[in-house]
Amino acid sequence: MSNKNFYITTPIYYVNDIPHIGHAYTTIAADVMTRYRKMCGYDVFFCTGTDEHGQKIQRTAKEKGLSAQELADRTVLNFKDLWKILNISYDDFIRTTEVRHEETVQYIFKKLLDQGDIYKGTYEGWYCVPCETYVPESSMGDGNTCPDCGRPLEKMTEESYFLRTSKYQDQLLEYYEANLKAIMPRTRYNEIVSFIRTGLRDQSISRTTISWGIPVPGDESHVIYVWFDALINYLTVCGYPDGEYVKKYWPEVRHLVGKDIIRFHCVVWPIMLLALGVNPPVSVFAHGWWTVEGEKMSKSKGNVVDPFEIAKVYGVDAFRYFLLREVPFGLDGDFSEKALMNRVNSDLANDLGNLLHRSLQMIRNYRNDIVPFPRNFEPIDIELKQVAFDTFLKIEKNMDDFAFDEALKAIWAFISRGNKYIDETMPWKLGKGGDQERLDAVLMTLFEVLRASCLMVYPFIPESADKMWSQLGLEGSPSSIGYAGFEWGAIEKGTVINKGDILFPRIDPTEWENEKMKRDAMKGCVTDPGNHEEEIGIEDFSKIELRVAKVISVDEIPKANKLYKIEVDLGYEKRTIVSGIKEYFTPPDLLGRLIIVVCNLKPARLRGVLSNGMLLAAENAMLNDLALLSPHKDVPLGTRIS
Repeated sequence: MSNKNFYITTPIYYVNDIPHIGHAYTTIAADVMTRYRKMCGYDVFFCTGTDEHGQKIQRTAKEKGLSAQELADRTVLNFKDLWKILNISYDDFIRTTEVRHEETVQYIFKKLLDQGDIYKGTYEGWYCVPCETYVPESSMGDGNTCPDCGRPLEKMTEESYFLRTSKYQDQLLEYYEANLKAIMPRTRYNEIVSFIRTGLRDQSISRTTISWGIPVPGDESHVIYVWFDALINYLTVCGYPDGEYVKKYWPEVRHLVGKDIIRFHCVVWPIMLLALGVNPPVSVFAHGWWTVEGEKMSKSKGNVVDPFEIAKVYGVDAFRYFLLREVPFGLDGDFSEKALMNRVNSDLANDLGNLLHRSLQMIRNYRNDIVPFPRNFEPIDIELKQVAFDTFLKIEKNMDDFAFDEALKAIWAFISRGNKYIDETMPWKLGKGGDQERLDAVLMTLFEVLRASCLMVYPFIPESADKMWSQLGLEGSPSSIGYAGFEWGAIEKGTVINKGDILFPRIDPTEWENEKMKRDAMKGCVTDPGNHEEEIGIEDFSKIELRVAKVISVDEIPKANKLYKIEVDLGYEKRTIVSGIKEYFTPPDLLGRLIIVVCNLKPARLRGVLSNGMLLAAENAMLNDLALLSPHKDVPLGTRIS
């Protein structure tokens, strides 16, 4: 690339929920690219932010008893806090409720209206409130549901302003045909180009049914459609129309987005830009989605990955490394804590950490912490130098295509070559009365392998790279050197290492398993216990008579430490049940509660008391706690459970 300016963005994230792994994934990727480009000598502008308008936020705020602005002000802090934890080095954080953004949106709307690219009409269609979008009938799911989120659609008819999307269809196609990397990966390019070729309809861009948004200038009965509003953020942060950043950075803009919002970014947005006379993005890269151990993330399943927790448990750099190494950036990925633990042990601890520890320990043992400065090198040493520069070229090629995983593979191949070099040269033998000049060359080569590795890994794991840099006895940070500033062997004579703690301690698998079980128990999740009963048919289940009962008395049983004698009212009769729940509940905890009882269990005598039934409960063994099964609302006593 000849232009040394580089502008990269994440989507602006909707503030009606807490950040999840998808938010972290996109933002970490943008941060890595930012750090990499800066090390390549680029002047980089990196922006992220939050999308705070729309019907969904208005409804959520009302449910919580807040104003929409109050909800936005609270939830935006979750994102800012996470980006601080994940070491995200953004330059600007845009909120769509800021005055600067509202002014830019209204300016653009009026400009397009005045030049005839926006007009007023009537829109009728099926609308998904959570997704803030109309859904064509051909795309609806069963029962008039949204194809993306599965929720019911609402039939809506309203007056609307429209963007003349159809007018720019051919111009947009020409742009994509001339710029094959304008949409990445290639599968998404093909998807969007095929969609455009089927014909574009003008896009509805205003609403009269909501109030939380930016008013249409001159017609405040309309609120600007949240997607039209949100997309403009990328221009707002540049100071459009006259800000200096528009000329400086906009020609080199790259957007990172999830694949679910690619049509907005690759159809609606570039047409808005073409209508404004502004060049479309250089590239829009749509990455995949994450599942969790083969299942879609769901609050009801309790398997939503909390990036705050993962960063705390495994370390920020381990989390960053795993997300970009585990899966090619354009494909869907499966998140597994076990896979993360294995990556920490194999790649970070065994490979990188081990190379650092072994090399510095030998410099300490044989040269009293001083890096030797030899004059003569053998072909195997010179080969390592060549491998380093070949690796820098591979990184450049892969990062140009957002192939983060391939760049990391190349880096780790170089790190592995460094570990192999130790085994080949056996410096421990040279240190015990061998060729001391040869030992100097080996130790110097290992030091340079580490120095080059520091530069290579810095964009991905910056905190760990800085620690490595410090242990090498070098001043500043790898970021201050950059790739162009690296010259093999160009270190100060007499450099003194500063060997410190192990960079990535190994995780003991047994301890990890126990700790994970405890964390899962705290979240209400249970790992597969492996003691499942054999499958039964519905006819077998129907033989179990479960009914709703009310606890009317609780008595202790003499000499029974765990048992209560409980009397329950089934509506049509009263029964006595003996249950071993004494250590979990006091009598006041139980009196008056609705519970679920097995009514057709054969009576049994326990401590002299005839028990006629069994209550149902779930035990959290890790927390030594018990939960009684109860209906979530009042129902008549004796109601059959089915």
